[in-house]
Amino acid sequence: MKPQSRKLALASSLAGAALLLNGCVAVVGNADAPAKAKVSVDQPVKVIYHVSEGMDQATNALRNIRNHLSADPTAKISVVTHANGVDFLLDGAKDKNGNDYVSNVQELVKRGVDFRLCRLTLERRNIDVKRVIEEARLVPSGVAEVARLQAREGYVYLKP
Repeated sequence: MKPQSRKLALASSLAGAALLLNGCVAVVGNADAPAKAKVSVDQPVKVIYHVSEGMDQATNALRNIRNHLSADPTAKISVVTHANGVDFLLDGAKDKNGNDYVSNVQELVKRGVDFRLCRLTLERRNIDVKRVIEEARLVPSGVAEVARLQAREGYVYLKP
């Protein structure tokens, strides 16, 4: 087998793999799948931080995002939440040390991060939409938003 063919075979075999990087799961798409979004090295990296498991995961995500932006201030980061992951975006939410989440969210919004919250979760959990902090934007479905951002807008996926 030619060296170039071996490299292509290796790259194809790695496609679709999940990688564990600094406590986050990064999912790499299938190399054989048609690319929906063309990405240029001149464009910022676009990343989804997927939060669905509650306050501890939210705390880890916010820390990871601050670290991410320190290493790459040009990154375009979207936090997509659903299930128990929406809780930190509700008015009055506090971490285990009693600190308000809203101040951390506001700081990250100033740095260009956007927060998206699943409307279906609110409906299914009977949470009044008025409890959502103003920095969060409602989307019809958190999981559908994750899929849309990956398939149509070229975002990479991280699960803290």
